[in-house]
Amino acid sequence: MNNEADSRIIVDDFLRQAHWDPRDKSQVLTEYYVKKETSKRGRHRNEIISEPATEEYHAGRADYVLLDSHGRPLAIIEAKKSAIEPYTAKQQALPYAKSIGAPFIFLTNGELIYFWDYQNDDARMVNSLYSRRDLERIVHQRKERKPLATISIPDYYLRQGEQRKVRDYQQEAMRALDHALELGKRRFLIELPTGTGKTDVVALYLKRLFDSGRAERVLFLVDREQLAKQALEALQDVLSEHSSYWLKPGVVKEEKEITVCLLQTMIGRYQEFTSGYFDVVIADECHRSIYGAWQTALTHFDAVHIGLTATPAAYIERNTFEFYNCKNGQPDFTYPLLEAFKKDYLVPYKFASGITVLIAEGTDEYDPEKFEREWTNADTNRKFVEEFERLAWQTYKDQAPKQRVGPGKTIVFAITKRHAARLAKIFNEMHPELNGRYAEVITSDVMNADELIRKFKREDYPQVAVSVGMLDTGFDCREVLHLLLCRKVLSPILYQQMRGRGTRTAPHIGKKYFVIYDFFGNHKYFNDSDADIFAGHGGGHGATPGGTLPKPISEKELIELGLKDEWLEAVNYIEVGPEGERVDKKQYVTNWEQVIRERVNDDHLLRKVRDIKDPEKDGLTSKEEETLAKNLNQPEMYFNEDNLRRAYKEPGGTLIDFIRRALGMIKTKSKEEVIIENFHAWLVTKKFTPEQAQYLNLLKNRGIVRGELKVADLFEPPLSILNAASLGTELFGEQGLKDVIEEMNNAVFAKAG
Repeated sequence: MNNEADSRIIVDDFLRQAHWDPRDKSQVLTEYYVKKETSKRGRHRNEIISEPATEEYHAGRADYVLLDSHGRPLAIIEAKKSAIEPYTAKQQALPYAKSIGAPFIFLTNGELIYFWDYQNDDARMVNSLYSRRDLERIVHQRKERKPLATISIPDYYLRQGEQRKVRDYQQEAMRALDHALELGKRRFLIELPTGTGKTDVVALYLKRLFDSGRAERVLFLVDREQLAKQALEALQDVLSEHSSYWLKPGVVKEEKEITVCLLQTMIGRYQEFTSGYFDVVIADECHRSIYGAWQTALTHFDAVHIGLTATPAAYIERNTFEFYNCKNGQPDFTYPLLEAFKKDYLVPYKFASGITVLIAEGTDEYDPEKFEREWTNADTNRKFVEEFERLAWQTYKDQAPKQRVGPGKTIVFAITKRHAARLAKIFNEMHPELNGRYAEVITSDVMNADELIRKFKREDYPQVAVSVGMLDTGFDCREVLHLLLCRKVLSPILYQQMRGRGTRTAPHIGKKYFVIYDFFGNHKYFNDSDADIFAGHGGGHGATPGGTLPKPISEKELIELGLKDEWLEAVNYIEVGPEGERVDKKQYVTNWEQVIRERVNDDHLLRKVRDIKDPEKDGLTSKEEETLAKNLNQPEMYFNEDNLRRAYKEPGGTLIDFIRRALGMIKTKSKEEVIIENFHAWLVTKKFTPEQAQYLNLLKNRGIVRGELKVADLFEPPLSILNAASLGTELFGEQGLKDVIEEMNNAVFAKAG
């Protein structure tokens, strides 16, 4: 914004994005002076006038005044030129706001936006202006808010039709959140081991926030469909009096109190919401949310943020701690895994002995197809199943005396979909009396996967669920007594997640322990044993039992560890169907795009997706989205999100995105747009001073031109003309400047390439 006209154009656009109409004088006033009047009693009385006046006559001028639905001032907007750091206009804007009784101030230079609730906090950077509804909601909450100390923490709560006791650490976690919130902290990180009830804790805490008047709208972000289903189930159990729904791709947005959404969906829809739309944002498994492509879906919202993770602090990257304002790499609340086992909040485990263990040395880098071919065959697969059957039927009554049907609920982690199908076939061959119901393959290509999961959890059969990637994280079935690791696991995070599928307590079957059948010696790789539990602070080659890694693990290494296990980039094929047929990724994409184009004119749901102009008004219903997904995931082609993400190599894509891409409707963002989006998402996660933020905005503009930043750029025009090197050294220090340039290259520019 170099002049007044530029300023008006950009701020008007900001206003429209936040659902204000700049032309409607009942909503927005522009260039209005604050007239100073004196009453008969000598007291000053201010009003807004449109005519210029002398300094003696007016108290100041506001660029924009935003009015509430009763015509009262809600906020002012102070707009500055792009060269001016907007934070510096605080003291200029404050008298205007106070004089007309506007409780909020926005400061902007067209690039950066600050929101200032000046009666309660300092100005902070946000991604967008707030809507009228957002600001009115905050005002209302201030009037109705109760101290958290007046809201009691319950001793019991109802969940899945049974009464559960609120555990001591769950109460401690809520008290820790209370304390931090009362001190003004707005971001919190909670680390609880898998199986200790993270979702229940946060549902109980949200009830406190609702009851105390601190929350009216909540966003619950997850990155897997199974997590979304389980979160919605828990929220509707504990918060049955509050409305909730799952926002799916292409589905009409609903005005409900709780929105559950996949990160992948929110990446494409966050611009439908203002930064102030939600009061609270929950991010489940937040160590994944804050990294890379996901961060914009999280950082867009200026809310109270609560991050949940089961990943030990040693494996959480620095960006996560920075975003949640955690010092020294420590979460706001953590509960040790070993303590959970000691207090019987988690069920212990044993490793099956005397079983076949395949020695798979040199497999740190491997193609799953080659690995399956070399290390598993009909004989070894049958041996896996036979050895499990022999041992499990002997021990299951000792593991859970009240378990009626043998051998108890079992999860099998296979290498590939084809491998899963072969294992399930062998299981069923050993129990012909059950007509194929003893074991089921549960993958994204199975037509009735949701129904099979429901049966596995609630009915006697299937007893065995064989899966690839779908049940390893975020799957909750308390009755699990056996885990079969029929694959190699390289990631310490994934290993602990998989192990956590068995740790949940199940008093109704008398569950005392579960058994891990590790056919690939993964627990030895991580130095894990039932006597010396791998608790996330060590593991891998060269580590001592329960000890530490010989060297720190970098963020890049951590991410790569996960990618090796996901095989998203490692192979040029995808597996489709229950038998795991292999199809070249490029051919799969070609088939997909051809089918969508051929069907669009005859399929009313595809036509509806094609014709969506405004997802808030003419999107699909939730039922329509489910029907569309089911219709496309038919035998032979098996078009579903999981396969399409792998084929397109886009982990953040949604079914609607891929349909629109097939129809040529997706407008690819320019590199400049991606960089700007990445920059703002990254900036919100940091704690830079306003001067540092303004300086980095300058560097960002240079990086847009070059695609990267180098220290040498500071000494060349145009940055050298602005004395950028000296200014940067003054703001960050010499090494700090080099570090922040490197971080911008990794977090902002590299991800746009």
